Amino acid sequence: MIERFYARLAESTARHSRPYERFHYAYLYILPGLLIYSVFVLLPIGNTVRYSLTEWTGFSAPTYVGLANYRRLFEDENFWNALGNNAFFVIFYTILPIMLGLFLTSLMTRSKLRGMVIFRTGLFIPQVMSAVVVGIIWRWMFDYRGPVNQFLTDVGLSSAVKPWLGDFVWAPYAAGLVGTWVEYGLCMVLFIAGVQSISEDLYEAAKVDGANAWHQFRYVTLPGLQQQMLVAFVLTFIAALRVFDLVFVLTRGGPGRKTEVVSMLIYEEAFEYHHAGYASAMAFVMTVIIVSVSATVFYLQSRQEGAENAS
Repeated sequence: MIERFYARLAESTARHSRPYERFHYAYLYILPGLLIYSVFVLLPIGNTVRYSLTEWTGFSAPTYVGLANYRRLFEDENFWNALGNNAFFVIFYTILPIMLGLFLTSLMTRSKLRGMVIFRTGLFIPQVMSAVVVGIIWRWMFDYRGPVNQFLTDVGLSSAVKPWLGDFVWAPYAAGLVGTWVEYGLCMVLFIAGVQSISEDLYEAAKVDGANAWHQFRYVTLPGLQQQMLVAFVLTFIAALRVFDLVFVLTRGGPGRKTEVVSMLIYEEAFEYHHAGYASAMAFVMTVIIVSVSATVFYLQSRQEGAENAS
């Protein structure tokens, strides 16, 4: 009797342990996360779309106006100027940090040096610092009497001294370089983690074939970091389009809207001019741009992987 009971129990356990028979249990595990994501992400996005179709001050009752906010948006020169500034900052928030992260990774992973952990930690610190603190520090450094101009004066380049954050030409570059200083640490950490997953046999084989350090980096490290570079691109690209606090502290969008970004324009329209419906339309357009670019990058990457697997 007891043996029969245990035999049935073992049979039942074996049957229930088959994932294809109770696959719906997986949905129960992801349900709490899905509910949280829906409440704090999907629902606000839906409300943003709804408010973008209305004339709303943020306090009054919304009045439906259809696509009027979007028509106004595409005719707004300030919006296109701000979007162009965001595109300009992609160079400093995405391209330069990835290149700098690759360079630092090549220096820190192919040779063993004492104190390397300290160097990695120090280089990563800007990424974890508050953007407001970073902005205050660099605003002081770029001040007309700040360390940057003092250094130029000390090395005999007093003709290059200028109010960097107040100059119509150099303010976007100065603000962008601060973004590079913040973002390169993230790229570096992602790439170092990726290099650690590359088999050492590949480097040994390259050395046997006579490959120097550059060839090893070009033909072994870079192909092995494709996934990490993709993640770094998406994260830093989103940061370039969402940047607000750093630019707000540094320049407040000036001089003459030369550094104004879309997030600042949304803030102005919603909280200073009380055009919350119009600001919602801007926010939704930016969301569509970010999602579209990210999805396109991942789609192209998946196609490339599929082609490589097929070959």
